Amino acid sequence: MSLWGRGRTRREFQGLTPQEYIVRARGIGPASRGAVYVDEESALRHSAVWACRRLRADLMASFPVDIYRDVVGIPAQQFKPPIFVSPGGKQWPYKHWMWATQHDLDGTGNAIGLITEVNGLGLPARIDLVPTRVCSVFKRKGDDEPRYKIDGKEYRAEKVWHERQFPAAGLPVGLSPIACAAWSISEYLSIQDFALNWFGGGAVPKARMKNVAKKLLPADVTTAKQWYRDTMKTGDLLVHGNDWEYDFIQAQQADAAWMNSRHAGVVDISRFFGVPADLIDAAVSGSAITYQTTLQRNLQFLIMHLGPAAYRREKALSKLLPAPRYVKLNTSALRWMDDQTRAQVIKTKIEARTLAPSEARELDNLPPFTEEQMVEFDRLFPKTQSANPVA
Repeated sequence: MSLWGRGRTRREFQGLTPQEYIVRARGIGPASRGAVYVDEESALRHSAVWACRRLRADLMASFPVDIYRDVVGIPAQQFKPPIFVSPGGKQWPYKHWMWATQHDLDGTGNAIGLITEVNGLGLPARIDLVPTRVCSVFKRKGDDEPRYKIDGKEYRAEKVWHERQFPAAGLPVGLSPIACAAWSISEYLSIQDFALNWFGGGAVPKARMKNVAKKLLPADVTTAKQWYRDTMKTGDLLVHGNDWEYDFIQAQQADAAWMNSRHAGVVDISRFFGVPADLIDAAVSGSAITYQTTLQRNLQFLIMHLGPAAYRREKALSKLLPAPRYVKLNTSALRWMDDQTRAQVIKTKIEARTLAPSEARELDNLPPFTEEQMVEFDRLFPKTQSANPVA
């Protein structure tokens, strides 16, 4: 079925699966990408796909969400409305909702939800997420906004929450890394299936069996082939005399090629998802980039990879708030330093009068100093008078 139905009244995108759209728009069938057809679900069989999507969703869901409003050019923190506490109702707290939407964004390039409640300002107060595989987007002739079909029921755009990742010109949906990585994933999964069958005894590489004692007639060849097939099919013990030779022509080459392809597949998929391979415990040989501290590694990942995705999500989530309020995701967790470096940075900020001691204590979830604590500090560390007092 064509993903874009071209009719007189509308142009419809059947299902939010950009990888299928790209393939079919180019006139390429699944078979040309390998023996395994790659979609969102089958791609998760690739360990690197799962690791990358899990890492990105875990981090995005762990970033605290803060609400701000600029007052005379200074950001002032605002109260957090219920939509950022339990966006999908009591069963869907913010962190779970955020994890699920990020997982969908990295899987299909889109996150879809039905707006089931609104607040007094007409803004969404509850968004019930739906699987993107049951959604389609279309635009009727003369309409300014697209419409959605979810489980066969049609909805206008104002009733649907639709967040896109990697938007492409002319498409009402976002693109997914899986769409771009389909060729690489398919190669890996085909190799994986072959390996499972091979080690399970069900897929034997091309081979040659030769009788070295006599010349065979066609009937003898047919009998020998049938005997061998029957033996291998049942997994029985193969017994033969000294008049037969059996060579695995591709076995040794397949072992090396399989291992090399597995390694290349993991690194390739890491690139598509914007997650350095070493962050998902993938061995990377010959890398010229080294990091002295975990902080440097995390900063590189935040700035070059996850930061832009977080920025796009901030802009999308800000639409749930009345202007001029906006959303900021606190990514400080990725900038966490070792205790010694962190203490030195805080000390420098206090001395430079850019951070108050009470604010520094708040960073460690501690209350401001009490009067008794201040007296104790004065007793332990008495103030010294200047040797040359100013007159």
